[in-house]
Amino acid sequence: MSTVVAQSLHVFGLRSHVSNNVFFFDEQIIIFPSGNHCVKYNVDQKWQKFIPGSDKSQGMLALAISPNRRYLAISETVQDKPVITIYELSAIPCRKRKILNNFDFPVQKFICIAFSPDSKYLLTQTSPPESNLVYWLWEKQKVMAIVRIDTQNNAVYQVSFNPQDNTQICITGNGMFKLLRFAEGTLKQTNFQRGEPQNYLAHTWVSDDKIIAGTDTGRLFLFESGDQRWETSIVVKEPTSETKNLGMIHESESLIEFPAVSSPVPSYEQVMMTSSHSQLSLPQVFAIAAYSKGFACSAGPGRVLLFEKMEDKEFYRESREIRIPVDPQSNDPSQSDKQDVLCMCFSPSEETLIASTSKNQLYSITMSLTEISKGEPAHFEYLMYPLHSASITGLDTCIRKPLIATCSVDRSVRIWNYESNSLELFKEYQEEAYTISLHPSGHYIVVGFADKLRIMNLLIDDIRSFKEYSVRGCKECSFSNGGHLFAAVNGNVIHIFSTTSLENISNLKGHTGKIRSVAWNTDDSKLISCGTDGAVYEWSLSTGKRETECVLKSCSYNCVTISPDSKIIFAVGSDQTLKEIADSSVIREMSAFDVIYTAIVISHSGRMMFVGTSVGTIRAMKYPLPLLKEFNEYQAHAGPVTKMSLTFDDQFLLSVAEDGCLFTWKVFDKDGRGIKREREVGFAEEVLVTKTDMEEKAQVMLELKTRVEELKMENEYQLRLKDMNYSEKIKELTDKFLQEMESLKTKNQVLKAEKEKQDVLHRERMDDLLDKQSRELQDLECCNNQKLLLEYEKYQELQLKSQRMQEEYEKQLRDNDETKSQALEELTEFYEAKLQEKTTLLEEAQEDVRQQLREFEETKKQIEEDEDREIQDIKTKYEKKLRDEKEANLRLKGETGIMRKKFSSLQKEIEERTNDIELLKGEQVKLQGVIKSLEKDIMGLKREIQERDETIQDKEKRIYDLKKKNQELEKFKFVLDYKIKELKKQIEPRENEIKVMKEQIQEMEAELERFHKQNTQLELNIIELWQKLRATDQEMRRERQKERDLEALVKRFKTDLHNCVAYIQEPRQLKEKVRALFEKYVQRADMVEIAGLNSDLQQEYARQREHLERNLATLKKKVVKESELHRTDYVHIMQENVSLIKEINELRRELKFTRSQVYDLEAALKLTKKIQPEVSETVSSEDLPSVPPTMRLNVQEETGRIIEMQRLEIQRLRDQIQEQEQVPGFHPLAGVQLPSLSVEADSKAQTK
Repeated sequence: MSTVVAQSLHVFGLRSHVSNNVFFFDEQIIIFPSGNHCVKYNVDQKWQKFIPGSDKSQGMLALAISPNRRYLAISETVQDKPVITIYELSAIPCRKRKILNNFDFPVQKFICIAFSPDSKYLLTQTSPPESNLVYWLWEKQKVMAIVRIDTQNNAVYQVSFNPQDNTQICITGNGMFKLLRFAEGTLKQTNFQRGEPQNYLAHTWVSDDKIIAGTDTGRLFLFESGDQRWETSIVVKEPTSETKNLGMIHESESLIEFPAVSSPVPSYEQVMMTSSHSQLSLPQVFAIAAYSKGFACSAGPGRVLLFEKMEDKEFYRESREIRIPVDPQSNDPSQSDKQDVLCMCFSPSEETLIASTSKNQLYSITMSLTEISKGEPAHFEYLMYPLHSASITGLDTCIRKPLIATCSVDRSVRIWNYESNSLELFKEYQEEAYTISLHPSGHYIVVGFADKLRIMNLLIDDIRSFKEYSVRGCKECSFSNGGHLFAAVNGNVIHIFSTTSLENISNLKGHTGKIRSVAWNTDDSKLISCGTDGAVYEWSLSTGKRETECVLKSCSYNCVTISPDSKIIFAVGSDQTLKEIADSSVIREMSAFDVIYTAIVISHSGRMMFVGTSVGTIRAMKYPLPLLKEFNEYQAHAGPVTKMSLTFDDQFLLSVAEDGCLFTWKVFDKDGRGIKREREVGFAEEVLVTKTDMEEKAQVMLELKTRVEELKMENEYQLRLKDMNYSEKIKELTDKFLQEMESLKTKNQVLKAEKEKQDVLHRERMDDLLDKQSRELQDLECCNNQKLLLEYEKYQELQLKSQRMQEEYEKQLRDNDETKSQALEELTEFYEAKLQEKTTLLEEAQEDVRQQLREFEETKKQIEEDEDREIQDIKTKYEKKLRDEKEANLRLKGETGIMRKKFSSLQKEIEERTNDIELLKGEQVKLQGVIKSLEKDIMGLKREIQERDETIQDKEKRIYDLKKKNQELEKFKFVLDYKIKELKKQIEPRENEIKVMKEQIQEMEAELERFHKQNTQLELNIIELWQKLRATDQEMRRERQKERDLEALVKRFKTDLHNCVAYIQEPRQLKEKVRALFEKYVQRADMVEIAGLNSDLQQEYARQREHLERNLATLKKKVVKESELHRTDYVHIMQENVSLIKEINELRRELKFTRSQVYDLEAALKLTKKIQPEVSETVSSEDLPSVPPTMRLNVQEETGRIIEMQRLEIQRLRDQIQEQEQVPGFHPLAGVQLPSLSVEADSKAQTK
């Protein structure tokens, strides 16, 4: 074995989900589970002694202490097998008395255990589905009886013995309340459940045959001999105005969710899961504890009620209320009293009540305090200090002070003192804290939160942040050994910051996975890091680059450290080995023997090494590392070890784990080589204090001094008055006592004479009674002898009858057996035939089912296709609706903001009015009290005239009581004055903050109203623009339709013209065809309309263009204004508008071009119209678009223009003909030529 030894010194933590997790050993010592130990804690002297769990234990499930306080039973799971270990507490140290681990019945784990009143028997309850109750004679490891309690897998929460009877047992669970009695080797139920089954969470015996049981709906039942005698429901009281306001503020925030602990009982987690949403508001009774006056029970979150027995009845009434106090250090103070009380116990003298809660806290209260605070609820106090309630994620220590810094998933940061074993500072935050590092001086800490990395000052009574970095989700940080630098990990990057300038001096990048651990070498010149990517890197801080690297991708590293000489790196990870790395290579691997190492630390002397495992144990080994399995393994935690650290002087080892516990260990080497180092300089006693705090405290001290002087003067004056009063009272009392003594003497003499007479009469009566008794006895003996003879004769006759009856029954049994065998044979034959028939029917049915399945699949496919179409339609419809709803929602939000403002103002007025009413009521009560006292004084004065002596005695008693009360009230007054001053100081900054927040809210509401107005204006502008856009769309569609009509007309004209070209060598036919074309395509009034048409088109075009330009200018101005306010929201709308306008302009240009082409063609075709008379046929409106007629302006200009156009068109047609002549295979008629253009023009002029 290793020479390195670790002794557990102190533990900070509690495992509240162990069944029966706290109880008294004696008046000063309590026992509770922490990590994988049971702790004996002396409340007065503050020392701890440990009862370690079994080797390879996976955690404790339940505890029980014997009534004689000699034995402790622990239920554990060791290597997936249940074990019950019984310790002898009287031995020092505690030793194992018996181990129950061989069972003849199926069992997964024992969830409840209890000792009998004489401590000889043990009761154990197994978990579902077996749910066996086992009755042990534990000294001999003998099972006396076993019975299955439940067959429906209902949870069992508690088992117990009758405190006066070894044979009577009570069991409660979900839907069960059973009383069992052990008799003749079996356990039999003695009660029958009546009424609706309840979920009984806890019970306790209040007398020999009476049990109080509590349910998850806040109901208490009193059972006497198994029958219900009394029932009451716990009332949920309305919270005060302060807690109401806190509830309104924090109602949106969810409670902290803690990681699931392996619960021994289906107690707390399963009860909370199975209870429905409606039952969450009802108080659940998780714990009940009995004491001489009655019992105490948990009554919902943060609340315990005391019930006392009523004098005249066998029932109980609520007498006191005890609450868990609000925690001022918490981020959300209302959360501290929202924890459920899971276990309670009274001290043997019933002077102290201790309670454990669902957030791993221990509270205590002295019962005498509950009697003082009548009317108002009493408050618990922390038994030790506030503990972590979830997995601890960060741990560090410093050089100059005996401090330990921890942070946890419960959003808290705590500073512990390992010298005094106390909590120095703690504070809760809104975000989870993942990592912490303590500066070597002990004055600063770096904490990595989910949102930011913060540097904080450790003040005398507070932890205050003075610098924040936007490093999100920092899971690892560490101060250098000199304290001038600190490293913070963000994913796979290490940021190095300076402690003096608080600036980021370098970033170390290279890891491909998340970094799990960083370590500094002794002189802070290098930094070692490891991560989930299987890489261990050594960084040089002077260059910011990697010096050495060792990558093993199959291993995900958990922790890394470096030897004091900075030569060897030690790393542990998921491959169950400890690696020694030097010069970028693994020089040695040491097996972890089937566990994963999660943390590693090496001493500053370099001779000791400690590793934490995934099962919660700690291994101590010497360095250089041994070749064989040479290490000491210690049971420590009930979960994987998360962090470990050694103090600077190598005296103490610190370890934390996922079970929320912090252990301190004393470590030493048996060889004693340079381990004990005497400190040259003692621990620093300096603390940080802000200037404002010092000034405030000085002011408070001055005020208190003046107050003390005033109180001294008052007390001296009151003492003088009391002395005067007491001297007068003593004189009066002496006179009274002398008179009473004389009267009592005379009475005594009279009573003695009467006593002598009574004695004589009593003796005579006794003699007579004795004679009568002797005579009656003789008569009774004679009668009884005769009766006995008669009864014996009757017995003999009945014996003969029973023998005859037995013989007859045996004959009948034989006959019945024969008939039974025959009937069985007949039935088997009948049912075999039926079976064959059924099998054939089954095969036919299976074939039908297959056919139906095929049909079903086809129909299913068709239905799915139809449904997809319908879904798409519905989706589009509802998306439109959703947009409308969103717009309406925005409007309503604005309105609700205004309504909220009105509501808050009205609520304030209501509160002011209620306060005024309460003040007036108080004054009224005072006045009524004054009136009553005056009336009493008047009556007293009247009686004083008649019976002076009686009134003097009453007044003296009254004065004495009032003075006693006055003394008590003066004490309370002093305490309350002090508290009022403290509260006023706390209230003033809060009121200032509230004022500032109110002003901000008013400004924001004004801004919100302005934004609403702007939004409505913009919505109107958008609607107007959409309307204009629709008008332009409609106009564009009309123009496109006209264009299509013209294109169709041109195509028809081209085909007809092409047909005419075929007759180009035959002038007559060509002339007829051209005339037909003219009659078909040219209207009668076209010659007149051309000039007017062009001018009208130009005017219309100009007008449209001016209109569009004006619109465009106005739209641009509006868009510029809107873009200044909502540029990001409406820039895409502006782009769409611009593209649409461009498209319109292009379309207009195209339209203009097509119109000009159409007019050219029409002009070319109108040449023959001048020769011919008026055309009889006109083109229908379907073929050619109608143009409004206009007057002719100038005939000569018009004809000249037409001739020019026709000449150009003929030239174009000739070019086309020449091109076609060049095409091979095309042969025109030889010798035929077209007439020249000049000749045609002369002939036209002559005809005119």
